[in-house]
Amino acid sequence: MSSIKLQPVILGGLLIGVLSALPIIKACCCLWMICGGILTAYLMQNASLVAITVGDGALGGLLAGAIGALVDMVLSIPVRLLTTPLQNEALRRLAETPDMPEWLRGMMDNSAGAGVVAFQIVTGFFLMLVLGAIFATIGGMVGAAIFARKAPVVPPIPPEQS
Repeated sequence: MSSIKLQPVILGGLLIGVLSALPIIKACCCLWMICGGILTAYLMQNASLVAITVGDGALGGLLAGAIGALVDMVLSIPVRLLTTPLQNEALRRLAETPDMPEWLRGMMDNSAGAGVVAFQIVTGFFLMLVLGAIFATIGGMVGAAIFARKAPVVPPIPPEQS
């Protein structure tokens, strides 16, 4: 892939990864993936003198989705380190309620370990990789269709009159 296409892919992937790593915004991850694919196609078209194809947009979106999954995984580690103690405290307080079933209390106690957090990060990466492959590719295709350069319209030359 040429450097003209690589920079848009990286920027689209960064958009996907950063917005997907934020805890509250993560709920709309598919929207950010589509937007990342569209951004990738837009930037690819701006960097190219000829119209990009829908296939170019799809490939750019696919690669941006993969980069977005990697960025999300890297950024989710410090986010998890910050939010896990708060979640554990909330679960501990919830487990102290007297009407909590014993089996649920046991599940909540087992969900606070470091191994569970590592499993969640790895599982989240693969989930983001699959979702990014689907939705960022769709966004790249849509972006390529929207932002493709149109061929210039040349008016017909009138016939010479004698």
